[in-house]
Amino acid sequence: MNLRDQASHGPVSSDVPKLAGFLAYWLKDIVEPNLAPKTYEKYEMFSRLHIIPHLGGKRLDIIQVKDIRQWLNKLTALCQCCAQGKDASRPEGKKRCCAVGKCCHETLSASSRKDARNTLHAALTCAVEDETIARNPVTSVKMAKRREPRQRRRRQAWTVDDARWFLESAWHAGEALYAAFVLVLVLGLRRGEVLGLAWDQIDLDAVELYVEEQLQRVRHQLVRREVKTETSEAPLPLPDLCVAALKIRKKQQEADRERAGDGWIDTGLVFTTRYGTPIEPRNFNCSFDRCIVAARVPRITVHGTRKTCASLLAALDVHPRVAMRVLRHSKIAVTMEIYTEAPSDATRDALRKLSDWLA
Repeated sequence: MNLRDQASHGPVSSDVPKLAGFLAYWLKDIVEPNLAPKTYEKYEMFSRLHIIPHLGGKRLDIIQVKDIRQWLNKLTALCQCCAQGKDASRPEGKKRCCAVGKCCHETLSASSRKDARNTLHAALTCAVEDETIARNPVTSVKMAKRREPRQRRRRQAWTVDDARWFLESAWHAGEALYAAFVLVLVLGLRRGEVLGLAWDQIDLDAVELYVEEQLQRVRHQLVRREVKTETSEAPLPLPDLCVAALKIRKKQQEADRERAGDGWIDTGLVFTTRYGTPIEPRNFNCSFDRCIVAARVPRITVHGTRKTCASLLAALDVHPRVAMRVLRHSKIAVTMEIYTEAPSDATRDALRKLSDWLA
């Protein structure tokens, strides 16, 4: 009956692989050549840690909706510290969880379970397209939207004064990544975008830059890849503060090149080490965190600075039409809503002085 039911939905494969074997093929021949490196890394991790150990031995054509539900329920309760044998790599004095007879109940978060479900759904969708199976059983399994409690809510954004204090502190401390922090705060660039920024993407005479590449660490390697977005082809206008910071960065890099001599490696990147090589993303985070401590402003992530960008543009007296291009707003009304909450004159004056200092 099962074979007849499958035949009613389309061709039936006579040689159906097990899920573990199909995932290996899917990752190697479908995901890796066609999707972003970070996407491959994510799919590979969820397949290896959370799908194959539980469903890898099943043939694709016998995986049912019930199996998917039972698997997701198991992930909800399963301690990952025990399942992955994390204690085996810990020193004797630091062993915990099952190694000392007391489970720590380190279960997957709701978002990670959803990612595991989506990974399997993507793989089995490919199996349907390959006509290996007739339907995707994961499609019928919906996950409830559940908001997990947080022990402590982190402040997600800075005020304009916080951003000003941070930039002033980094500037006076002679921070090498000061210009990068300016671009992150004023233009809302992501960490990968600012680290992947090259000099040939910047026109200081036309006061604009193009966001074309990003730098990421994927499978123990630093990778430069294109930013494939609809807005990547449009240049971003550079406010005066950004222009001044980039000119300073150019002088810093020229000094680094002179000191390195034959040891200099020309990558064309704006932000590099003292030998011209790309900056490790984690080191960027460390510098950012160190400057936060020095400036005594609330601790946030690099990504969290994007929420401060619009208010900072208003404080810098950037014209609303220019800010609209920077923020990628489709309607000027959205930009003007932010500009109606403009900071005080004192804040504006302080930022203007900062820009004057750089110039």
